[in-house]
Amino acid sequence: MSTQSTATRRRTPAGVKSQQRVKDILRAGREIFAEKGYDDATSAEIAQRAGISEATVFSYFAGKRELCARVIADWYDEIIDAFETGLPRDGSVRQQFAFIVRTHLRLMLVNGTGLCALVLSEGRSKQHDLSDTLTELQRRYTAPLMDVLARGQSLGHVRRDVPLRLLRSLVFGPMEHVLWDATLSKRRLSQAQIETTANELVDVLWSALQPPDAKQAALTQFRQDVEEASRRYEEASAGRKPAE
Repeated sequence: MSTQSTATRRRTPAGVKSQQRVKDILRAGREIFAEKGYDDATSAEIAQRAGISEATVFSYFAGKRELCARVIADWYDEIIDAFETGLPRDGSVRQQFAFIVRTHLRLMLVNGTGLCALVLSEGRSKQHDLSDTLTELQRRYTAPLMDVLARGQSLGHVRRDVPLRLLRSLVFGPMEHVLWDATLSKRRLSQAQIETTANELVDVLWSALQPPDAKQAALTQFRQDVEEASRRYEEASAGRKPAE
């Protein structure tokens, strides 16, 4: 069976007790993997943290690799759900872009840096066959941003001279740098620090996404709008009857 189908498989226990047991294992797995990383985490520690035997863990998951992949997949699902449910559908391209950047940093950093380190490191590792799973998860994870950027290009709000895949890297690259910086320094940022960093990053990235002639285009559009408004006003004034 392929790594992807095994690692991302969702088992649905029939009983309420079994469903709770899986939740307990995943909670413990998230904690241990975040604290120790993939290599140093053991299924025995996860079982102990969940208050069950190691054999019970293996009755629900084929091994540490599958459990880790499920932990990461569930975390990604939470973030993807936050994107899909919170995105301001009627907002401007910039408002939607800002929401994605802020949500990304907030959810990654508020939960601590342990899971960030796990995802960032395992995404580059070929040793545990988790990178294939992460590739599919990241595709789903980046889809909302790609949709917003594509909409921005169609409206002329985002530069068209750079392919979408490179614009994606332009956005996620700096955000990943912020996450690595917090992870390596083992700093837990306050909510205010996260919001400040997110706002600054939104401003910098949005400037980089703007078409080269964005300011000129905006001025031209403004002039056209003023001229059109003046024309309509003159037509309306000409059509009025003189006061008796």
